[in-house]
Amino acid sequence: MAENIVNNATEVLSFRLGGEEYAISILKVQEIRGYDAVTRIANAPEYLKGVVNLRGSIVPIVDMRIKFNVGEPTYDAFTVVIVLNINNHTIGMVVDSVSDVVTLTPDQIKPAPDLGATVSGEYLRGLGTVDERMLILLDIDKLLGSEEMGLLAAAKDAA
Repeated sequence: MAENIVNNATEVLSFRLGGEEYAISILKVQEIRGYDAVTRIANAPEYLKGVVNLRGSIVPIVDMRIKFNVGEPTYDAFTVVIVLNINNHTIGMVVDSVSDVVTLTPDQIKPAPDLGATVSGEYLRGLGTVDERMLILLDIDKLLGSEEMGLLAAAKDAA
């Protein structure tokens, strides 16, 4: 995660999937945009919505709502895509909404318990607490770079 040398704080972008609030390192975020029509890829998993041409780069678009099986995904003017840079590959991630950028100090980050639910423990960095909010901190590099997702290989093939 992004480390601030002065106070050892971590800056994260928080977003909603279903009823939960997640967060990823702000350093991974390239931009935030609305959902555009995608070009479907034959035989792609359901959560891989397709690809878009983003300023000359072919970018795979993953709907995390489908991947994590949270709620019924809709695609309208309010649908948000977080464009990420993961291991020098650009990947778009569809979420319900983007909340804000939060700075977490080390004492606000706790180890994640084994949830055995929507997200495998290997993709969690911990839980962040801000006032009454609980943020599920994702290791987005591991999640989107995992063999299971196959996105980095797909991005290489599409390029």
